Amino acid sequence: MLTHDELLAAIPHCLTGTDFPELGAKYEGKVRDVYVGHGRRTLITTDRISAFDMVLGLIPYKGQVLNQLSAWWFAQTGHIARNHVISVPDPNVTIAHEAEPLPVEIVVRGYITGVTKTSLWYLYEQGERRPYGFVLPDGLQKNDPLPEPLITPTTKAAKGGHDAPLTRAEILEQKILPRELWMEIEETAVALFQFGQQIAAQAGLILVDTKYEMGLVEGKLTLIDEIHTPDSSRYWVADTYRPGRFLKPVRSKPDAEPENFDKEFMRKWYAAQGYRGDGTPPAMPPDFIAQIAARYIAAYEKLTGNSFVPGEQPAIERIRRNLYGE
Repeated sequence: MLTHDELLAAIPHCLTGTDFPELGAKYEGKVRDVYVGHGRRTLITTDRISAFDMVLGLIPYKGQVLNQLSAWWFAQTGHIARNHVISVPDPNVTIAHEAEPLPVEIVVRGYITGVTKTSLWYLYEQGERRPYGFVLPDGLQKNDPLPEPLITPTTKAAKGGHDAPLTRAEILEQKILPRELWMEIEETAVALFQFGQQIAAQAGLILVDTKYEMGLVEGKLTLIDEIHTPDSSRYWVADTYRPGRFLKPVRSKPDAEPENFDKEFMRKWYAAQGYRGDGTPPAMPPDFIAQIAARYIAAYEKLTGNSFVPGEQPAIERIRRNLYGE
């Protein structure tokens, strides 16, 4: 693990963007830039951070953590699902097949929690007992484990829009996806989630819920983007989770919520400052930025069992050699 001083020293030198026009068309993402050319996607990671659908600041090595952790997960889950990775030539870069993204977001949940309008707990608290088509019993408390992982699909909204809940019936009746493909997605997503839960448990973490981006490569179902990272998944520190802690009067205690080990740590800080996503966000203190960086790195090290080693900014010559054999 890098020291606090090393993280502070890295803050002014975060990689904030890349520009490699030789690689083809460029599409900017929240934490990575995508270059499409010669039938391949080159993902150049950056350290832009995202929350409330806005770019808010810089976290040292965040992009590299997401890139390396996703690459590790793809290698671990190859027996469950295909993925789009061709090679990972350095900590900043993934060379991947160009994919056709599917028009559905696949979220798998192991606990009834969340605060957004598509979360299970929000819908349940509003009196909805059949969210996403699943029947849930009365009497559930926030953060209770679910009897089995539930797939809660949503529409894939355009930038600035909001995802809307879907059910299996709606996906099939509206012919959003073919039945055979959706059944394959369900089987694949649950298998990935259960495997992720096992790895997380070994690391002293709980994989609460996660989002899978899926697409087609040459007509075959393929995992794309990142997987099981602190940005795409919700993790709790296992030692801080107590079933039933939300029965009154425990609900009012400040330590009732399990400790997050994902980007919710950062979101909660913004919420505590009164920021909800409108206007200019408050600047995070350097010490807090270093804390967030340390958590991202710790997530990588806990899950993989490897030490995080920062990489240098990607070199265009090395990327070209890996892409085109030049």
